[in-house]
Amino acid sequence: MIRFLRALWKDKRGNALIIAGASMPLIIGAAGLGTDTVQWFLWKRELQRAADSAAFAGVQGRIQGISVNGLCDATSTVGRDLAINNQVRVGNADTSCTVQNSPASGSYSSDPNAVRVALSVQKSLGFSSMFLAGTPTISASATATVVPSGEYCVISLENTATTGIAASGNATVDMGCGMITNSISMTAAVATGSSVVTASPIAAVGGIGASNNWGTGTVLQPFTLAQDDPFQHVYPPAASTYPSGNCPNLTVNSNTTKTTFTANSDYKAMGTNTYCFGSITIRGSVTFPANSVIVLDGGSLQVNAQASATCDGCTFVLTNRNTSTTATIGNVDLNGGATLNLKAPGTAATGDAANYRGIMIYQDRRATTGTNANQQSSVNGNASSFLQGALYFPSQQLTFNGTAGMSTSCLQLVARRVSYSGNLNISNSCPLTSGASAFTGKKIRLVA
Repeated sequence: MIRFLRALWKDKRGNALIIAGASMPLIIGAAGLGTDTVQWFLWKRELQRAADSAAFAGVQGRIQGISVNGLCDATSTVGRDLAINNQVRVGNADTSCTVQNSPASGSYSSDPNAVRVALSVQKSLGFSSMFLAGTPTISASATATVVPSGEYCVISLENTATTGIAASGNATVDMGCGMITNSISMTAAVATGSSVVTASPIAAVGGIGASNNWGTGTVLQPFTLAQDDPFQHVYPPAASTYPSGNCPNLTVNSNTTKTTFTANSDYKAMGTNTYCFGSITIRGSVTFPANSVIVLDGGSLQVNAQASATCDGCTFVLTNRNTSTTATIGNVDLNGGATLNLKAPGTAATGDAANYRGIMIYQDRRATTGTNANQQSSVNGNASSFLQGALYFPSQQLTFNGTAGMSTSCLQLVARRVSYSGNLNISNSCPLTSGASAFTGKKIRLVA
């Protein structure tokens, strides 16, 4: 027996099998734990992605006035997003979903736009479950809110699948500020031809195609939040304030200078420092009264080439005393070559002009949009022109054709669609007394 044991001890045959058998539990355990670890991180990542997306959806719902606090069901914005984007079975009996607006604690507990989504799910792991007393829980949470996205001096209110901002031809546009459009088109903002557009940021609810026409340093922000109409609470004069009878048309011929105005002949008075005209056509030189509101009752404003128009602290209001939704609203045609020296009412404005602080030209929202000349407005100027304030055309396309050297201190463009051609160098450094300022954009961002 002793001899057999000694022989067995010295025998080396089959020792690899013995070593393999002895190490098999370690190999199987390592493989099992490795597989479980990969699966765990995959579920964790998918759950975190679902929480992030749901938090975004919650903030979007909050902005639209939809209650999201505590709601994860299929009728809520959070619940609908989870049904589409979650791959870890959130919504079943073995899962948990919590939505807080605002978060119960933390840095954003006082933020009315902040939405926190916390998700958890119990998932059984193939190998580890043999050694665990219970099913492990995977958790993920995300907090999103509205944050500033930039300063804008150009806003396109177009909210359909039509391009909202366009630069074409040989336009060279240096904004010194940002542009945003509410267009949902995948080409919401475009620059074509030989145009070069420098602005930061350029944002859109829809898409913005990459292009060599966007200047160096231009930041593109597609798929952002829609921008509110900054002048949505500004209205034209009430119908009851108009004088009786039609307001007279004003025509100033070439080689004529007009600096004084006669009531009932040139205009009809209404309100405080408010002058009512029909249409205004300028071929010569006109200086309008300062600190005033120039109302065009159903008429248009036209300044011809080589003409000159000056107004310090004025707002031109294109409207119609007729309250019909289809009433005729005039447009604006300020021709290239015209010399414009127009400044909107500032902080010191009094009387009716105080209602239009920061607005240089205001067009009634009832204006008809379209592609012909009577359904669009254009603003041009020569190198000697000076513009300060906002051009407001919420229902029409505004074409802005600048000239190199044109001074545009604190100029804002708010229109349904904005089109550029020519050479523009727009400053958005608004004087404190101008009554105007840049518009702050917003976007949804994960903050925790």
